[in-house]
Amino acid sequence: MGVKKDDFCISDIRAIAFLLLTQQQFVAARRSPAASRLSAQASVASLLKPASPPLLAKARRRVASSPAQQQPSQKPAATRRCSLSPAAARNSSPVAALFLVKCLPIPCVASYFLVQLVVIFSLLAMESFQNESGSAHEDVDDYSPLWRFVTKVEKAVGGGNVTWSCNICNKVCKGSYSRVKAHLLKQKGAGIAGCTAVTMDQMKRMQQLIDDAELRKKNSKQKEVPLPSSSTSSNMASKSSFCTSGILQNDDPTKKRKGPLGPLEKSFNLNARDELHSEVARLFYTGGLSFNIARNPHYVRAFSLATQRTIPGYLPPGYNLLRTSLLQKEKAHIGKLLEPTKAAWKQKGVSICSDGWSDVQRRPLINIMAVCESGPMFLKAINCEGEYKDKAFISKLLINTINEVGHQNVVQVVTDNAPVCKAAGLLVEAKYPDIFWTPCVVHTLNLALKNICAPTDSLQNKEAFDECKWIAEAANDASMIKNFIMNHNMRLSMFNDNSNLKMLSLADTRFASTIIMLKRFRQIKKCLENMVISERWDLYKEDDVVKARVVKYKILDDQFWEQIDYILAFTSPIYEMLRKADTDQPCLHLVYERWDEMIEKMRVAISKGPHSGDSKFYDVVHNILVERWNKSNTPLHCLAHSLNPRYYSHEWLQESPNRLPPHRDIEISRERKKCIERYYSNSSERRSVNEEFASFSAAIDDFSDNDSMRDRGLMSPTKWWVIHGASTPTLQSLALKLLGHPSSSSCCERNWSTYNFIHSLKRNKITPQRAEDLVYVHYNLRLLSRRSPHYNEGESKMWDVGADEFDSMDMEGAAILEIANLSLDEPELESVLFTDEGGVGDETDMDV
Repeated sequence: MGVKKDDFCISDIRAIAFLLLTQQQFVAARRSPAASRLSAQASVASLLKPASPPLLAKARRRVASSPAQQQPSQKPAATRRCSLSPAAARNSSPVAALFLVKCLPIPCVASYFLVQLVVIFSLLAMESFQNESGSAHEDVDDYSPLWRFVTKVEKAVGGGNVTWSCNICNKVCKGSYSRVKAHLLKQKGAGIAGCTAVTMDQMKRMQQLIDDAELRKKNSKQKEVPLPSSSTSSNMASKSSFCTSGILQNDDPTKKRKGPLGPLEKSFNLNARDELHSEVARLFYTGGLSFNIARNPHYVRAFSLATQRTIPGYLPPGYNLLRTSLLQKEKAHIGKLLEPTKAAWKQKGVSICSDGWSDVQRRPLINIMAVCESGPMFLKAINCEGEYKDKAFISKLLINTINEVGHQNVVQVVTDNAPVCKAAGLLVEAKYPDIFWTPCVVHTLNLALKNICAPTDSLQNKEAFDECKWIAEAANDASMIKNFIMNHNMRLSMFNDNSNLKMLSLADTRFASTIIMLKRFRQIKKCLENMVISERWDLYKEDDVVKARVVKYKILDDQFWEQIDYILAFTSPIYEMLRKADTDQPCLHLVYERWDEMIEKMRVAISKGPHSGDSKFYDVVHNILVERWNKSNTPLHCLAHSLNPRYYSHEWLQESPNRLPPHRDIEISRERKKCIERYYSNSSERRSVNEEFASFSAAIDDFSDNDSMRDRGLMSPTKWWVIHGASTPTLQSLALKLLGHPSSSSCCERNWSTYNFIHSLKRNKITPQRAEDLVYVHYNLRLLSRRSPHYNEGESKMWDVGADEFDSMDMEGAAILEIANLSLDEPELESVLFTDEGGVGDETDMDV
């Protein structure tokens, strides 16, 4: 049965309409495959309906204006061939399928309806495949582009393999992306069977997706900036240019030139060394890293290990590995290394120190550390956000830590002198009578200095204010001079031209801030005088000229400098004791003696100054110190003082005529008895301990031999008790437990410097828990490293002191990583210079 030309044209028009309709339906087909199939069925039905007269007339007009009549030079229809290949037509838009049909020979028009049905079902198949693979315009995961062909059914908890279902064969499997790829592409050796329903055409499309993804990843890589040329290549290039100039040119042209590298360069692989040096240097420059990291022994060992061992294909740990698995692994490992120290707490005891702080996101934190003779150990930092920090909350934190450490091992709890901390300490003592709350001696001395150097003008403090206000006035004048110089660039430039030391910008919260500022002023006195008498100072008129005259007058005023000298003289004993107490070294047994010595030295210094005949000024200062001591003195101080054998030696007693051995001092004896009663509630045990103490203090029985008497003033207290205290086992155990503890919570202050170093403004999004883990690893690793004999030797000497970033007056936290046993801001620390050889230089900038 033949087909008429009119029918052919009408059918052709219907095919065009159908295919255009199908083109519009593709977008909707992605969202609703069922609706797409219904639309295609409706299009087939409409295609088989008889043509209407208007449509027939439109078809005749189309035939009249056909390209065959307008372009006679075109090839006959029988010889026309499609310019598109079947594969290209299949991959193109649905309209392209029409041109494939139109390009068929005219004798094949009889099968036109069959061809149209084939096109319809081809389009439906293409639409089904695109539904499975997703839209070509959607974002593709370049690292796993074949996930779109499967459906994730269930994901394993904590990561790992997932359960997925193939969208082509509906098979449910379990595995990672590598198995998905092997299943869809029928790859062998992956432990999974290939997909049974996937066609070759689909496999080609999948492989094309993978290739395109790899190409995108390759193109997205940042183009590397070339490294500087190696010194070897530069030297060879310079030699080559030098030779070609004719000076050393080889006269024999038959000899072959050597390659770019000589035997020496090849044997030492100098080019590779230079390239590695450049890469490491660029890491420091682009990362903004401190040059002090080059002194870190772990940095050196990492590269040494990489060069000594062949690890093919090794890549350094990435971002997620460093902050998750490796961090937890290192934390657990350091915990095991600290077990011997924790085991010693049973015999040596441990002090729990705590202090509060706020991080860069203003979250309130409380850190808790365990301190013993071996040094301070970081335990944890507690995020108190949203908590009311009253005595109940703080005491609960301390009691929980005591239970974790073991209450039988804890000797004391050390905090600052805040009223809430004192109340929390009393709650701890009520629960554990043998544990003492001890206020920080450093905070006590700092408060005493503030009462002296910056007295408050109040009715209750009227007498102290009248006697000490001249100290505050001298400090204010020094602060005015400092601010004027620091706030004017030209004045600061003049100062820097005359001085190698810098002005200090001290926060009021720092220990002894006023004394430190005045000490620095005394050191730069000559520089300040040279600055203000120079011609530049008087010629420069751009700043406040009147204030500049006032600054010049004050600097040249001898009375101003005499006041500074006098302030530094009589506060020097307080400052020196503050420095000695501001360490992690055992000094609990030394506080009582040092406090008495400090008051006596201060009395002598005041008697030599302008207020030598003014006993009222001395009485005011003395009362301030005694009042602070009465608030911080505890029975534990007196018992530790009584157990120090040095205070019973003949040498110590002869140093001052007013000295008495501890067992003859009434105040010490009363407090000692209170402490022993809390330790030994049983009367028989307490009587036995008192008898042992009597033998020790009176030097009777085994304590009366010559070695025991002689060694009291020569040996350290702990060693003396180990050697000579065996005859009094209970008292010996008590002495060894008390003589190895600090008297301050300065380790917590220093730990905030470490915390701020890790959780800085640049890393302010780090979570409190991860910051705590980092501080735990960082602080305790330094503790373990400092026990090594190599810590004070070689190029890694004192590697955890900040080197180029080290500044003892850094108000962000007393240096990035301050010296181990000193958190006090010390100008003398500026004398530490680190040389390129890794040692500490002896040069100093203190002498101006």
